[in-house]
Amino acid sequence: MGRLVYTCITSLDGYVADEDGQFDWSMPDEEVHAFVNDLERRIGTQLYGRKLYEVMSAWETMPVAGEPAVIQDYAGIWKAADKIVFSRTLPAISTSNTRLERTFDPEALRRLKESTDRDLTVGGPTLAAQALQAGLVDELHQLLSPVVVGGGKPFLPDGLRLDLELLDERRFGNGVVFLRYGIRQAGFTG
Repeated sequence: MGRLVYTCITSLDGYVADEDGQFDWSMPDEEVHAFVNDLERRIGTQLYGRKLYEVMSAWETMPVAGEPAVIQDYAGIWKAADKIVFSRTLPAISTSNTRLERTFDPEALRRLKESTDRDLTVGGPTLAAQALQAGLVDELHQLLSPVVVGGGKPFLPDGLRLDLELLDERRFGNGVVFLRYGIRQAGFTG
């Protein structure tokens, strides 16, 4: 059975984007990027909402010749992974190994987890909130950037209660800290 992992790069105050929707402060250096590549290499299926898919789809056609090895590696990892995009408004998908779902169906995702031996990752806080609310997320992977942005798009939804177990941690030379938590029990207060 595959695990569903929610991975994000966040500010120290818990935002994935600032109040202007910017996330340029979260761009990983080569050391962090290589670590993320190794995390993503184990993923069989990536789950996206429309906004994050539109950002990530650039990896399909981005020219990477002459780019650092970590960039070239990530492009290959991204292209090879299966992707499911959940969107009511996206007219069509434009990338390989990708399918479009119009609604988020927790039971279909539960069956997908049970039918695979590879892990799945959910990207983006809006879609992750739905998966968390449905009790489908098994692990949180947070890469804390050494910046405070003061507001914006939160990593975790309001009203969420999680009892966590620290499974791993790592510190990087640029001040980023990786935290890997297993979810013991989840619930919503509101």
